[in-house]
Amino acid sequence: MSYLTQLMLQNFRCYEQARLEGVASGLVILSGPNGAGKTNILEAISLLTPGRGIRGVSAMDMQRYGSVQGWGISAKVDTNGGDVTLGTGLDFEAGRRMVRINGVTAKSQTALSDYLACLWLTPQMDRLFIDGASGRRRFLDRLIFTFDSGHSGRVTRFENAMRQRSKLLQDEQADSSWLNSLESQMAETGVAIAAARLDFVRRLQDSCDRADEGEEKFFPKAKIRACGTIEELLQNTPAVEVEKLFVYQLLQSRDRDAIVGGASTGPHKSDLSVIYAVKDIEAAQCSTGEQKALLIGLVLAHSRLMAAERGAPPVLLLDEVAAHLDESRREALFERLQNLGGQVWMTGTDEILFSSIAKKAQFFNVESAQIYAQKIHEAA
Repeated sequence: MSYLTQLMLQNFRCYEQARLEGVASGLVILSGPNGAGKTNILEAISLLTPGRGIRGVSAMDMQRYGSVQGWGISAKVDTNGGDVTLGTGLDFEAGRRMVRINGVTAKSQTALSDYLACLWLTPQMDRLFIDGASGRRRFLDRLIFTFDSGHSGRVTRFENAMRQRSKLLQDEQADSSWLNSLESQMAETGVAIAAARLDFVRRLQDSCDRADEGEEKFFPKAKIRACGTIEELLQNTPAVEVEKLFVYQLLQSRDRDAIVGGASTGPHKSDLSVIYAVKDIEAAQCSTGEQKALLIGLVLAHSRLMAAERGAPPVLLLDEVAAHLDESRREALFERLQNLGGQVWMTGTDEILFSSIAKKAQFFNVESAQIYAQKIHEAA
């Protein structure tokens, strides 16, 4: 199991400098008023894994206002193989994010996945089931990234190939052999992405089905499915044949794609279907509270899956997760998070929400971009 024991920030978001030390495994609570910088801490932790983190913005957008030095994040992580120092930050001149592991610059962000896995829930994700498919697709891919680090590379390769193809389609003198090569790469990688989604959804569904009655009472069981043209074809057709069909479809849609951009078919059009199993209704038709409970249930199922198949749950980053839960559901969540055995970071404006776990969690107070450790009795 991997978990953070120390976190240091410099010129990151609202923080000129900040340091958290002596962080333990288990529940970690960040309390403080709105705008104090609690979510920024969770975002910093999320950037110790591949990708753009909780907010999904560019590296330049994370820079502290007015600072002339690039932002930096450093953390000590306790892993099964011993302590590791992970670092990431903005190379101001290059305008891009750099990654270091034990002080050595890594070739890519993917190297971070060897040491730490994170999954998060934010208030913005409460609309996951009622907004467009792109958000649900990103959520599904993030679940898979945490489980299978290779998925990130597949998605990146597909998107890069599709972007290059779009540029070529705008050029009347484009090299047709290069265009064919890009479409073959899109087909091969796209089918691999869809296959990974199907396999993961099957595993996650099994984990959902293993929820006990106590959990299902508060966090309803979901029926999930990866939906898309490529995913559907793979259900009954060998992958090699699906690749050929995809290549043919890309060839046929060149004229249209040259006008509208992207590609008319592919894994970038897929969706995640979530159904409230007992009621047999789409998540989008559920109440706001039911949608929140379904989302938490998926995160719990994912953590169980990681623990069972990868040996440890991911580090969970739960932003304001307790604020809109009633007391019984809140207590049920705390109990299950403790039972998972991993590190869980939770934020809240009112520490009273966490009073029942005052002696079971570590508390930090965040005020005006300053972080203060609290003693147990102060949180009670």
